[in-house]
Amino acid sequence: MNEFSVVFAAVLPVMFLMAAGFTVRRLGWLTAAADQTLLRLCVNLLLPALIFESVLGNPALHRPENLLLPPLVGIVTVLVGIGVAALAARVAGLKGDAARRTFAFTTGLHNYAYIPLPLCQMLFDPGTVGVLLVHNVGVELTVWTVGIRVLGGRGGRVKLGQIFSPPLVVLLLALALNLLQPAALPGGLLAAGRVVMLAVHWLGQSAIPLALLMIGALMSDHISELAGGALLRVLAAAGTVRLLLMPMLFLLLANWLPCSLELKRVIVVQAAMSAAILPVALAKHYGGDTRTALQVALGTTLAGLVTIPLWIRLGGKFCDLW
Repeated sequence: MNEFSVVFAAVLPVMFLMAAGFTVRRLGWLTAAADQTLLRLCVNLLLPALIFESVLGNPALHRPENLLLPPLVGIVTVLVGIGVAALAARVAGLKGDAARRTFAFTTGLHNYAYIPLPLCQMLFDPGTVGVLLVHNVGVELTVWTVGIRVLGGRGGRVKLGQIFSPPLVVLLLALALNLLQPAALPGGLLAAGRVVMLAVHWLGQSAIPLALLMIGALMSDHISELAGGALLRVLAAAGTVRLLLMPMLFLLLANWLPCSLELKRVIVVQAAMSAAILPVALAKHYGGDTRTALQVALGTTLAGLVTIPLWIRLGGKFCDLW
């Protein structure tokens, strides 16, 4: 099996789960009334469990370069993405301040968590998954500070509670425990810890499937809003930035940056990503344009079925990851 087949086989289950979420929403098996409860469950319990298991005992996260550089890469790549997308919004002729701000934020923010996580789990070792989670600290900080200001304009106010979310708090705790080498604990405590970690493992394994189902359901809710507006211009501009220009810049960064192999893998996977779904949920709340966010997110996600395996395969060869 060649590299493309391996990558494509890793992408298909992710897309299948999103399609399943779309379908169960249409069938009425997953109702909109359950969304907030399931989202809180995923963000506050299941995702922290996955983070805790992935970080604790991860030898790749004992190395300082995997703790300091990945968040910086996350910050820089999102800032560059938003900047490039802001220029493209003007070139594409988008009218209205809200539409341009939404385009810049949505196109500039790659899908940094719920699609890259399962891909890194299937394609690489646990060390890469841990570095991805540390990298995402920088992305999260940028989203809830600069990103919200871009999306909301003068009305985009940052709340500390959104930055210091349960996943971030658990990540910091797990990193500290990982550095303390808990293997030196007495046998009784280690035995109890193994029981707890089994429960944590079971919880963490539920995070990605549930999140992907929720993404598919969200797409089903808003698909009727996809048409209209400057659809073709939005899709063309977003596709050019998110699926062509930004992957090229990411791969150049991965190839030239003096960093660990794990971080190079993370950058290559992030290079291939479509636009994040998160801005669709944030656009209305922060005064953005929901239709533009949906067009960018859904359009690039559908195109990503083809482009994601292509860019990961190309990036793997270009950066000698295989």
